[in-house]
Amino acid sequence: MQEPAITPDLIAAHGLKPEEYARILEIIGREPSFTELGIFSAMWNEHCSYKSSKKWLRTLPTSGPQVICGPGENAGVVDIGDEQAVVFKMESHNHPSYIEPYQGAATGVGGILRDVFTMGARPIAAMNALSFGEVAHPKTRQLVHGVVEGVGGYGNCFGVPCVGGEVRFDPAYNGNCLVNAFAAGLADADAIFYSAASGVGMPVVYLGARTGRDGVGGATMASAEFDDSIEEKRPTVQVGDPFTEKRLMEACLELMQTGAVISIQDMGAAGLTCSAVEMGDKGGLGIKLTLDAVPQREEGMSAYEMMLSESQERMLMVLRPEKEAEARAVFEKWDLDFAIVGETIPEDRFLILHGNAVKADLPLSKLSSSAPEYDRPFVETTPPPPLDATTVPAIAPIDGLKALIGSVNYCSREWVYQQYDTMVMADTVRTPGLGAGVIRVHDTGKMLAFTSDVTPRYVRANPVEGGKQAVAEAYRNLTATGALPLATTDNLNFGNPEKPEIMGQFVGAIQGIGAACTALDMPIVSGNVSLYNETDGTAILPTPTIGAVGIIRDPETAILGQAREGHVALLLGETRGHLGQSALLAEVFNRTEGDAPPVDLDTERRHGEFIRANHALIRACTDLSDGGLALAAFEMAEAAGVGVTLESDDMATLFGEDQGRYLIACNFDQAEALMIAAGRAGVPLATVGRFNGDTVRFGRSEAPLSELSALYRGTFGAVFG
Repeated sequence: MQEPAITPDLIAAHGLKPEEYARILEIIGREPSFTELGIFSAMWNEHCSYKSSKKWLRTLPTSGPQVICGPGENAGVVDIGDEQAVVFKMESHNHPSYIEPYQGAATGVGGILRDVFTMGARPIAAMNALSFGEVAHPKTRQLVHGVVEGVGGYGNCFGVPCVGGEVRFDPAYNGNCLVNAFAAGLADADAIFYSAASGVGMPVVYLGARTGRDGVGGATMASAEFDDSIEEKRPTVQVGDPFTEKRLMEACLELMQTGAVISIQDMGAAGLTCSAVEMGDKGGLGIKLTLDAVPQREEGMSAYEMMLSESQERMLMVLRPEKEAEARAVFEKWDLDFAIVGETIPEDRFLILHGNAVKADLPLSKLSSSAPEYDRPFVETTPPPPLDATTVPAIAPIDGLKALIGSVNYCSREWVYQQYDTMVMADTVRTPGLGAGVIRVHDTGKMLAFTSDVTPRYVRANPVEGGKQAVAEAYRNLTATGALPLATTDNLNFGNPEKPEIMGQFVGAIQGIGAACTALDMPIVSGNVSLYNETDGTAILPTPTIGAVGIIRDPETAILGQAREGHVALLLGETRGHLGQSALLAEVFNRTEGDAPPVDLDTERRHGEFIRANHALIRACTDLSDGGLALAAFEMAEAAGVGVTLESDDMATLFGEDQGRYLIACNFDQAEALMIAAGRAGVPLATVGRFNGDTVRFGRSEAPLSELSALYRGTFGAVFG
């Protein structure tokens, strides 16, 4: 097949800027072949190279005594004691999900699961964080249905419980939805598998499903803004098969027990190219591939297509040659392809052969660790002036609550998570909808808690405080279950980094996230950066999603109960009535004014430690975030089927979003003991009401719990069902 000529238009179509192409010419001393151009495009795009974000990612805290493996591998690894480790990561599949919602979301789930079991861990939990445009937008309904069905379709068939996540709607996502997928797995701490190749002349083995043309150029597509040519990008979306992935996982985990694996890498973004280059680069070796040996499901595939295909359910492995027969038998048993497609070589070369011809011969190290790195100019975001609270109209507090729980942003997400299998594997302790998800660590007394959090309107107003708040809210969500937060993964979703104001949002958020992770001892151990989330020049809200994991070492220390009749409602933390950027302001008055609430990290840590130290006195606990005390009290009451009375009817007191706060439910005698403990610890704790009856009452404003519950649980289905 005649390869196209390398023209400026072709170079631009591959997402390479003229100065980057000039650097390619300097590196190889000649014009690249078409396949070589595709390889450089795949490895140097934003999605794979992090060329706009590397400088700032290096500033994040990534180590600690609990960290076994930080960023740079397929997933992060954290020690949970008893020679066990939790392996986890969050990744985005935003652009593919907007183009083809079902397959985009499904393959996002499949990719993050592979990242986890590639490390030798069996997946035990999944979450997803979804952001869509306004309800009235003509594409939103299709996206919601397609994405939710894709997440459920893949995860349910694979057999991993979905234990948490979030769903939001805002006009800023009209042209670019966000689909962030999280997965966690368990592994033996001394049996983690890494991707760095070692040894010269070792076989490079292709494992799993066959290669097709789906997803060719997907990583490059994910590193560019959308425009009116979006429908033409549909062929770049991968197609997933969860049943093949399930077999691939079982085969890989079985193979790892044989001692055959030197290194292993999932074929994700940029497929065979990225997996081979990363394995070679991390091991300081070259890689030679013979593409005629690659299992193919379509005829006449070119070297370019095979190298850039993002067909799913595939792995690349460096094998101990003496174990070849044993390894092959494992994959034949699971009815999966096993093919030796190359070998490691001592030279710094990425050599690609196809049909007895050399299709690419490049210095391998220049493709990965020597990819371009930019120090993008940025403009710091100037926070808006504080909100003038006198401009917020007075309304009946119950009407404010109804406006929140009757909106798609704050109603129950039952319609979503009931489509996910939350109980498969039979270790789920707490399902979605009640705060952080909790999973039992099988055959032990331990439990793991999972949450994902961010408030994009805070980040837009004040990236530093918004970044802090995302981590602090994750810390509180874990703490409210009795868990000790261990570590985090981040999914940093932003617009075009070439715009200084967008880069300023990114830099500020990183600064806030780093400060909070350090102060709260929650290092970042893995993550993903998703940039260019823009359509026709309009960017999404800055959305740095934080996924976090905590541990409950003893079930006696868990706080997983519910409020009940007669319980006292206690508020831990100080209320100043911060309404700037609040849910009340946005949902009731359609205003996004004022600064984000300030986050005092010392206070966050002190209050979290108080909750964990006094777990025995607490029957139910939730953190306060969006919607403040009013929404937290309603959700706690509604989950338990009991009414709640709060003494105040002041709007700022009820709906203010001051940080560092928890709502606690307990018996009267336990409340007295908590007050004494709080006095000794120097933390503010006050009685704010009581759980009783069948009415929700804020001061003199009230409504039947049944009426509010019907609104809360029925809204999402009424809009999207």
